[in-house]
Amino acid sequence: MAKKSKTKLPKVECCVSKSKCGRCPLRMLKEGTLPDGYTVKQRKLVRVDGKKVTKKKLAKAA
Repeated sequence: MAKKSKTKLPKVECCVSKSKCGRCPLRMLKEGTLPDGYTVKQRKLVRVDGKKVTKKKLAKAA
């Protein structure tokens, strides 16, 4: 059984730390590691299609 590589999921909201943590949605957007179909608006993680962001759906997308 092959192991699935564990990718870091973004936080739902940016914590506004100066150093930007590894799961910061702003950092992940800039690096291009944010899952497909997601973007950041006003420091919050949102879906491109306008649906609500849930951790369960986010885990499936990653």
